[in-house]
Amino acid sequence: MITPKIGLALSGGGYKGIAHAGVLSFLVEQEIQPKILAGTSAGSIVACLYAMGLTPREILDFFKSVNILNWHFFTFKKAGLIDSNAFEKYLFSVFENRTLDDLPIKVLVNTTDIAKGEVHVFSPTTRVIDAILASSAFPAIFSPHTIDDQLFSDGGILNNFATDLIRKDCDFLIGSNVCPIEQLEKKNLNSLRSVAIRAYDLMAANHNRTQSALCDWLIESHHITQYSTFERNKQRMDEIFELGYQAAARTFKIHQDKFAKAIL
Repeated sequence: MITPKIGLALSGGGYKGIAHAGVLSFLVEQEIQPKILAGTSAGSIVACLYAMGLTPREILDFFKSVNILNWHFFTFKKAGLIDSNAFEKYLFSVFENRTLDDLPIKVLVNTTDIAKGEVHVFSPTTRVIDAILASSAFPAIFSPHTIDDQLFSDGGILNNFATDLIRKDCDFLIGSNVCPIEQLEKKNLNSLRSVAIRAYDLMAANHNRTQSALCDWLIESHHITQYSTFERNKQRMDEIFELGYQAAARTFKIHQDKFAKAIL
């Protein structure tokens, strides 16, 4: 008997991507083990950390340990406020020079070739660190990442929820989207950064809906838009993790029968 292959796609969303770790915490409890993952931007970080063997709580701790908004990382020499390479030391402590092919679980990571204006999916021989830095280079905030003279920016520009990358390779596709469109209060749109991020999410919304339709089980966290894409409060990071866990638990009740039939 051939074991059905479960896939997991994780959207971009900055620190709201911590909710993906909460989703994984629920999946671990249910002994649901994805065999192939797709990750965009923050989703690529979570996907690769999980594939590397970190537990959901360790993934949460990793996000808490990162301080990329330190003024030492600000740059005036690159096309972004912060040098994306500042993140490399945090990633190297986990991945060193491993490639995507070295990860125990297959992970597909997408980015945007900013010069060609097209989606780029990294080959298995790409260093994990390079794939993550390129996929997570949020435009204008982080500088584009260069690999072999190619300039890459955030994967979310053209495909923030890359369910299509693995749909054909799995029998049951779980998708975690941390950028649902919810109404915001005016007080949460009081800065250039918050308005720019909101506009970015709205532009991606229609494409996200198309990608969401490819999922057999879609997980979206309620009220996650109340949290910042660049959240730095550690208590609020715990709350984001819990939102992901609760969203997975809530939606599992709806999809439990479908999932059971798919894996029989």
